[in-house]
Amino acid sequence: MTEAAERPSMPPSSDVETAAGSGKQAAADAGAAFVLESKGTWWHAGFHMTTATVGPALLTLPYALRGLGWWLGVAALTALAAVTFHCYLLVSRVLDRCEAAGRRHIRFRELAADVFGSEWASYLVLVVQTAINAGVSIGSILLAADCLQIIYLHVAPHGHLKLYHFVIVVAVVLALLSQMPSLHSLRYINFGSLIVSVGYTMLVSAACICAGLSSNAPPKDYSLSSSNSARTFNAFLSISILASVFGNSILPEIQATLAPPASGKMTKALVLCYSVLSLTFYFPAITGYWAFGNQVRSNVLKSLMPDTGPWLAPTWLLILAVVLVLLQLIAIALVYSQVAYEIIETKSADAARGRFSRRNLAPRVALRTAYVAGCALVAAMLPFFGEIIAVVGAVGYIPLDVVIPVVMYNMALAPRGGRRRSAAYLANVAIMVVFIGLGVIGAVASVRKLAINAGRFKLFSNGLP
Repeated sequence: MTEAAERPSMPPSSDVETAAGSGKQAAADAGAAFVLESKGTWWHAGFHMTTATVGPALLTLPYALRGLGWWLGVAALTALAAVTFHCYLLVSRVLDRCEAAGRRHIRFRELAADVFGSEWASYLVLVVQTAINAGVSIGSILLAADCLQIIYLHVAPHGHLKLYHFVIVVAVVLALLSQMPSLHSLRYINFGSLIVSVGYTMLVSAACICAGLSSNAPPKDYSLSSSNSARTFNAFLSISILASVFGNSILPEIQATLAPPASGKMTKALVLCYSVLSLTFYFPAITGYWAFGNQVRSNVLKSLMPDTGPWLAPTWLLILAVVLVLLQLIAIALVYSQVAYEIIETKSADAARGRFSRRNLAPRVALRTAYVAGCALVAAMLPFFGEIIAVVGAVGYIPLDVVIPVVMYNMALAPRGGRRRSAAYLANVAIMVVFIGLGVIGAVASVRKLAINAGRFKLFSNGLP
């Protein structure tokens, strides 16, 4: 019996079938026709994947190693890379199988509803995915504003502009760029993002080497906490940070940009993404931890540019790195906003009219600008939002990027019989169990850290002291 024949039919519902699977529905689905148009190649998808996965959050990797130590830290980094690549590949294969069966899904929530046979799965994925994407957009705006403030204070050390002023500047730029109509239309921006990510990671790595050799660097101490409880909490916090760094909650939407048939193309895109990832993650993680040891701050740039005393690397090098980080943050915010725009346009636009018709253009401009303004308001109000990233990794990325993919694959492609005793099936079950445990413990550790630092958090402040 063939693998296709073994697979039980999954009940399609009118809400689950996608625009790609029905010409009549495609005409009525503006979110699919406009925002998730399917015109791209595998390398375009690779650009999107790289922007969605390789971001300035990788500058927290030395801090993650601080909680684990050298060998365990590098091993955990490698394990998370392998597990996330495996899980993203599983999602792509399930998408390919559904497409072969005549049900091409272009949204994560539709895929979940099809495989799990429940609309509740669709709603759960939608809620988690929306929370993650909005959080990434808010965090990107805040970090971009922080980059602008660093540049400003270097040029005008006694300037009077505050962090929220730079949040407004970033929001205006994002509001203008958000009018680009589709995820596919961002392909050249995301190619630039790929180049930029390699650039600033190499600059930061060089800066860390300079700092490590500098007489002003702190003494190198790689010891872990002497308290068993603190050491345990720090370890799980580090794993949560690693999970958020590798997180990518929009793979089905990225695969949707591929011109059909999409089968097999996403594997090449993932290889491209993880090739860049291997270059951009290990260098700053290792050099940053080597330079500062357990004194490294949650963002290694803060260690390189201390609030008091001289900067620990050439000024031009650090400012250039900050500029490149700023540019990539804009691209990341644009990519992660696309799911929100797809939802908005599915409800507000008319696919029977032209994409740039007055009927569709006016609500697009108004609603996308309102979304960016809302994210900017939260960023200005919560300048400590970056401290929440570890919580997002534990309660958001781990379920969506690791747990759901392995469960989905096992249900869709290993339905019964001996295949449920196969090594692949059992490995997926093991991944599910381990990461559910890590997610729960990591969430506790992350919330504990937030509680410890709560006294430093002030609304609309000028950043963390």
